[in-house]
Amino acid sequence: MPIVSLAPPLPLTAWSAVNALGRDTREVLEALDAGRSGLGPSPLEVTMETVVGAYPGDLPPLPRAYAPYDTRLARLGLAAFEELRPQVDAAVRRWGAERVAILLGTSTGGLEETEQAFQTWLERQRIPEQYEYQRQHNFAAFGEMLASIAGVAGPTYVVSTACSSSGKVAASAQRLIASGMIDAALIGGIDSLTRMTLQGFHSLGILSGKPCRPFSVERDGINIGEGAAFALVEREGEAPVHLLGVGESSDAYRMSSPEPEGRGAREAMERALAQAGLEPGDIDHINAHGTATKLNDEAEAIAIAALFGDRVPVSSTKGYTGHQLGAAGGTEIVFAIHAVLSGRLPATLGCDPIDPTLRIHVQRGAAVTHPKRVLSNSFAFGGSNVSVLVGEPK
Repeated sequence: MPIVSLAPPLPLTAWSAVNALGRDTREVLEALDAGRSGLGPSPLEVTMETVVGAYPGDLPPLPRAYAPYDTRLARLGLAAFEELRPQVDAAVRRWGAERVAILLGTSTGGLEETEQAFQTWLERQRIPEQYEYQRQHNFAAFGEMLASIAGVAGPTYVVSTACSSSGKVAASAQRLIASGMIDAALIGGIDSLTRMTLQGFHSLGILSGKPCRPFSVERDGINIGEGAAFALVEREGEAPVHLLGVGESSDAYRMSSPEPEGRGAREAMERALAQAGLEPGDIDHINAHGTATKLNDEAEAIAIAALFGDRVPVSSTKGYTGHQLGAAGGTEIVFAIHAVLSGRLPATLGCDPIDPTLRIHVQRGAAVTHPKRVLSNSFAFGGSNVSVLVGEPK
């Protein structure tokens, strides 16, 4: 076990998510519990066969005052934010605007808006008048807008470490609270579907044309999804679930493939446990990164087996939402919180027949086991790894 300083548990006082499973958190979690996948045809015109996790329905335009920021990404983010706005307002009143931070992750920013602007330029040789790079494409733009809407004056920044982005910000919140700079932080992530993302993963040869099948011997790649998810972390307060630990590592093995023995993934999980002062035997469930690519599932399974053997049930929820990239970590933190509160473990859709070489306990069907502590993994390109541990208060 690595040497890591213990971190105090931090109450998670609110959370929300919107994605292919639903237009609000209730719809999302009901679909998860029912085992319904949100995957379907791509609303974007692409040149290959695939399925995606698209937000169901229309997203309303932003309020007039924020029209310059209006993108699909911003609309997804605002839809998720409005659900926990009362709790954020309460945190601002309690701690003061300068003591609350907004810490977000994304991998696309407003790329979808830029793609539309480029298409207009191809067709008409001019960029749309309403297009503004700084407020629409720029990764920091949504954080800037959200801070204004929320009346937050503390640190506001957006992390982009690909698929680990919105898990990484949980560690950022821990550090800022521990340093005394802030007392609360809104953490989470947002990504929207873009043609470049779909074409890029297709070019890498890891985009499936069918619903993905994490940990199955027949898995052939990922599906891309979109969504937004947030959680409010505070220095102290009453909450049924706490942030117990966050482990980070960087193995830097390859640009787009994981270290094959899962050493970086294992180190991230070990550090989350060490920070929480817990042992592998204290963990009741793992929400895996589980993208359904051959190499990722192999490496993650090796890492999990090395630490936990085949005792701990492991679920991947990518078959419900698709891989939301920069929003995946935040979404799966919400799923981990839900597992603790509801006692339910989600089925791993599409996992049968399970790859017999993976020596872990893949959760085939939904189950009620009342987990007290759940680990959520997010492992990104370049070996940027994070494991977030949530659970009942100690």
